[in-house]
Amino acid sequence: MPDTTLLIPTADGRADAFAAFPDDGARHPGVLMYPDAFGIRPVLREMARELAGHGYYVLVPNVFHRHGPTPVVELPAHIGEDARPALIAQLMPLIEAHTAERTLRDAEAYLGFLTSRPEVDAGPVAVTGYCFGGLLATRTAVAHPGRVAAVAAFHAPVGADGPDSLRRLTAAAHFGHAESDLTPEALDDLNRVLDTAGVDHTSEIYPGTVHGFTMTDTDAFNAAGLRRHWDRLLPLLGRTLPGGQGTGPRTTPRS
Repeated sequence: MPDTTLLIPTADGRADAFAAFPDDGARHPGVLMYPDAFGIRPVLREMARELAGHGYYVLVPNVFHRHGPTPVVELPAHIGEDARPALIAQLMPLIEAHTAERTLRDAEAYLGFLTSRPEVDAGPVAVTGYCFGGLLATRTAVAHPGRVAAVAAFHAPVGADGPDSLRRLTAAAHFGHAESDLTPEALDDLNRVLDTAGVDHTSEIYPGTVHGFTMTDTDAFNAAGLRRHWDRLLPLLGRTLPGGQGTGPRTTPRS
């Protein structure tokens, strides 16, 4: 599966990014994949390659590019609970500085870059994201109704911008919540907003999961949760992006 490192021009400088895509010389639907706050690293590259293997051009930007190239903070090979507090303390100022306005300025650049690639089909794209990146994905989809056909967010604070934002969502959506992040009552409230707004969506709590369950390099990783993530993501993309393949993962996620 070919991949490459790219530089994306933005209003605030160039953002480094990783891209993976099929090696067949054809054009494929585009997917903008926002990483979690820990950023681009082997697990995100692996996930991008996995998704690209189903017929997509996958672009993963460094959302903290204003603070330097990837890795913005040094990460251990495995992000255990012993390392997590110190890393979060380093990242929290970057997260807080990444306002909705910054998100949307960058999203304009990312989408423009993605859709200009010669390997990417004309037409709408999908956006997906993890943890903090899931919020960025949702903001991007809300702001670009004509350009984003689908959005998926996993263990993400998708309601952080309030119900009025979600009511403007026109993309088909899947929200996969960690059991530790959302109560059944909060899920009902979120789904009620989406239902009332007529959003084409699925939104569910993944049993037995904690925040960050898709990330194989953390203590939060849950193999069943990651499989469920692929089982929800791939059909969503397959039905909203012509040319994609709505099938299950090619490989069995490692435990």
